[in-house]
Amino acid sequence: MAGKKKEASLQASVTNQEQWEEMLATKGLTVVDVYQQWCGPCRAVVSLLRKIKNELGDDLLHFATAEADSIDALEKYRGKCEPTFLFFGGGELVAVLRGANAPLLQRMIVEELAKEKLVLEQGGERKAVNDEGLVDDEKREEEEAPQQSANEESIIVPASKSYTVAIIKPDAVAHGKANEIIMKIQDAGFEILAQEERMLTEVEARDFYQHKSAEACFEDLVQFMSSGPSHILVLSQVEGSANVVPAWREFIGPADTEEAWRENPECLRAQYGTQTLFNAVHGSEDSDQASRELAFFFPNFRTASVTEQDGEEERVERTLALIRPDVARENREEILAQIHKSGFTVALQKEVTLTEEQVRQFYFQHVEEDYFPALLRCMTSGPVLALALARMGAVHHWRNILGPSDVKKAKEESPECLRAQFAVEDEPINQLHGSASHEEAEREINFFFPKQQTLAVIKPDALEKHKEMILEEIHGRGFSVTRLKETVLSREMAEEFYKDHRDKPFFSQLVEFMSRGPCMMLVLTKENAVEEWRAMMGPTDPDQAMVTSPNSMRARFASNILHNSVHGSSNEQHAEEKICLIFGDICTDSELTVDGETDTSIPGESHNSTPCSPQTGETDDPEALH
Repeated sequence: MAGKKKEASLQASVTNQEQWEEMLATKGLTVVDVYQQWCGPCRAVVSLLRKIKNELGDDLLHFATAEADSIDALEKYRGKCEPTFLFFGGGELVAVLRGANAPLLQRMIVEELAKEKLVLEQGGERKAVNDEGLVDDEKREEEEAPQQSANEESIIVPASKSYTVAIIKPDAVAHGKANEIIMKIQDAGFEILAQEERMLTEVEARDFYQHKSAEACFEDLVQFMSSGPSHILVLSQVEGSANVVPAWREFIGPADTEEAWRENPECLRAQYGTQTLFNAVHGSEDSDQASRELAFFFPNFRTASVTEQDGEEERVERTLALIRPDVARENREEILAQIHKSGFTVALQKEVTLTEEQVRQFYFQHVEEDYFPALLRCMTSGPVLALALARMGAVHHWRNILGPSDVKKAKEESPECLRAQFAVEDEPINQLHGSASHEEAEREINFFFPKQQTLAVIKPDALEKHKEMILEEIHGRGFSVTRLKETVLSREMAEEFYKDHRDKPFFSQLVEFMSRGPCMMLVLTKENAVEEWRAMMGPTDPDQAMVTSPNSMRARFASNILHNSVHGSSNEQHAEEKICLIFGDICTDSELTVDGETDTSIPGESHNSTPCSPQTGETDDPEALH
């Protein structure tokens, strides 16, 4: 308790406009740590400030913290989590420092205090400044050249090069420091092989950091890493270094920012980090982790090396894994743990109960085999867990881990393989499936995870303020925007669009809102597009979204349940209907009958992307305003 009292007396707490004005009237130099309520003041510098105060012992030096959310004068500093220190003398801003750079902060305090003393003692002229760092977001976006997504094409590097994955985290990206950090990375001699800006979902963040799941900070880490866009880079070795991983980790410094300031004040984490969680940058811990992280972010990355097995280029690729019903019920978590331990990333996952027709189509090459009746019985006995696994040489490595397809042979020749470990007694069929080739893997993945289309709408309330950020996040999540148009809906079109809600009390208000100004209509294409876009949007009510999905679009951009920023189709059928309504020219003359109602189809797509591909069977969304 004594420590807390000492800290409170060191920095005056300013939480409203009246206290702010009183602070500005204080004689001498006042150093203000401006912070957001959600992330709090920069506690990492408190010990430094106390040290400076004790060493200088000057009554003209004051420290304060100021909550930007509740002080009108600090409105422009809201929505920013980068540490910002404002220096005031005589009520005027005389200096600004961004980032918790301890050596620079100490030097500026000493220098600005000396200047303020000259003004007070000798009547010198006080030089006020403007905070040049407060650049409008729109201007910053214009200045930053858009980066082409590295996932759009294959990235090939010589096998002689080592590589690592680097992440410029949301705290640094959100405040325009990404380009500055990238320049320092290049100046240090690192070669950037690939880069993209990407916003992780909570699920992706959990998967990426699953090796830290036992640590106390895991939940905070997941929330932080999914709170905004990150810059993902693949770095190659510096000149004269056989392994880039240790060179990069030395360059970024210790994870603990206080340790970074003490041991290496020039490292990236000392310059840009504020605490262990908000430490600005990430680096792979070793070469194995670098390989796993590479598969996670850049599935088209490959080296020009020749494998020992078949002479083909080894590359990051995907393969299909199936955990059959008996084992999926009893051992799924154990098998998933072994998958992660073997360096695979689970890119896609679905649990589905297959029909006999679907099993026959999937295993069409085996229908005439003697064992097929047993295989059919096994595959239709309950839910199958389907996984798209990614890593370098995924097809070959997964088949190696599985072992022989014959269960008896697997037990005799490779008792440690998965098929031997998870064999079911008196069951001749092995319990795990793996694609036999890269081509077969793509066909099988497409069977279980067919490409979907969904309709997304950026509503009038969000179009003007948040359009660019929403579009950026859509691309960052891997969606293809196959159709797009900005339009003002007529009242008649809005009524037709929301006809399912015609009997609801809010219908008239909803129609009026949707037809009052321009909105943007998009057709998004991706595996599992409907569900993923709905997850990105969050719950219909933004109040609920802020509680259950604080990083969703509605939690961040919506003002109320009516003005909730974005719309998304609730299922594939609704997506087809609304796409045809908005983009009528892409519909064909063919029609499908669904539950007795007529539904127009999309050219090039049947009602299900693969006639017998497994679907999740989602029902209509009960939430009114999607």
